[in-house]
Amino acid sequence: MRTTDVVVIGSGFGGLAAAKRLAKSKVETVLISATDEHLFQPLLYQVATGVLESEEIAPNIADVLASRDSVSVVRGYVTAVDAQNKVITYRTDAGVEELGYRSLVAAAGVAQGYFGHDEWADRTFSLKTLDDAVTLRAHLLDCFAQPAGEADAHTYVVVGAGATGVEIAGQIRELSTRHFTDVPAKVYLVEGADDVLPVYGGKLSTFARRTLERSGVEVLTGTVVTDISDGRVTVRSGGDERVLESRTVVWSAGVQATGLAKVMADATGCATDRAGRLRVNDDLTVGDRDDVFAIGDMTSLKGYPGQSPVAMQQGRFVADVIRGKKPSGTEFVYLDKGSMAVVNRHNAVVDAPFGITLTGVLGWITWLGVHLYYLVGFRNQAAAVASWFKSFVGRARPGFAQVVPAFSTEVEDRSAA
Repeated sequence: MRTTDVVVIGSGFGGLAAAKRLAKSKVETVLISATDEHLFQPLLYQVATGVLESEEIAPNIADVLASRDSVSVVRGYVTAVDAQNKVITYRTDAGVEELGYRSLVAAAGVAQGYFGHDEWADRTFSLKTLDDAVTLRAHLLDCFAQPAGEADAHTYVVVGAGATGVEIAGQIRELSTRHFTDVPAKVYLVEGADDVLPVYGGKLSTFARRTLERSGVEVLTGTVVTDISDGRVTVRSGGDERVLESRTVVWSAGVQATGLAKVMADATGCATDRAGRLRVNDDLTVGDRDDVFAIGDMTSLKGYPGQSPVAMQQGRFVADVIRGKKPSGTEFVYLDKGSMAVVNRHNAVVDAPFGITLTGVLGWITWLGVHLYYLVGFRNQAAAVASWFKSFVGRARPGFAQVVPAFSTEVEDRSAA
């Protein structure tokens, strides 16, 4: 059986940050990933709506870590953890393998949650993986290609008005107003709370709602989904029910832990929250183990948001503990650098430290700059800039060319006309 100093499970923001920091001290590390890519998840909605090509947000993880000689990447699924003997079991295309470790870092993220209605997963589109975005992209193109008289094909329901919901609703509406101008589109944004972007609140939520409504999105707050079936979405607000007929329901309203969280909980005695996420200790250790850590979305700690900045800070923190740069048992403290969300072209909201808030064009430029900075690799940055220019300055949608090769030429012809 092979052994290594550290095993990192997951190639998202947290796992990548941990692997990079461990490489600074040449700590032998094996990163096990269920996919070949490092996914820049916050931009999935731009792949789904054709703004970006899929490769621009999903560089090969082995290529990203190629210069870190102490880190090796394995594609596989972890199926068991023996915390007592410090051994994990994982499945690859070649079979089942075991791997011994000195320290273990779990950073496997979460899956979409449906509030007890798991059957809705087959009736909706989610945006958690690259496959999700590619599937939704092809579906949107098919809907916009339908005759104008097919109202349900041109009605889009987005459930959940967090950042992802606001962003995808704004972009679907923009497809109608800037790219498929001869096709009507009705977009509904459904949110159980009393406003969009509820974690922001105040003027940022108000600005986001007003901007969406001005663009033509119908915002239904204080509204919950009670049923999804046969192209019909039933929603309830107060005592009133309403049926929305739509072929497209995008679900972004909740999360739940993946199977790995249960494996980790059973192996370490760690408690979980209602969504199945690990209730990690203040130092990010799991259960009663000081050699097993969990970070990112799969964890629950002090109400920290399930966002990439949290995962990256946790990944670097854990790596520093493992490589002896921080004392074991040190409490993790999240440094909140702010959060942001795009509403539509030229409009974003930014909640920055020290009470600084930005909206409109200034917020949008800030959003572009921050996301460009965090895109992995020069090629991805350059490609994203080119695609953003074509989509936001011009009227092309480069990502749709991956589905329909003639699409970009078709849009340019429409624009010229």
